[in-house]
Amino acid sequence: MKLSQVKPGTKVKIKSFENHEIILKLMEMGCLPEEEITVWKKAPLGDPIYVLVAGYSLSLRLDEADQIIVETI
Repeated sequence: MKLSQVKPGTKVKIKSFENHEIILKLMEMGCLPEEEITVWKKAPLGDPIYVLVAGYSLSLRLDEADQIIVETI
């Protein structure tokens, strides 16, 4: 499942990244493989989404969240 498909309030774990071009950017923001993420909320039109990761809140554009493969915990 992609992070962009996860409903708010759901806790997931990062499994991999689909696009290798943005891996470094995502990892610098705390999105590491096996890291737990809670989808906090989504903007009214669905973009951006707000997640809690590594002890802080992070805003991701929908196209960035679409590159993160996750599994539900």
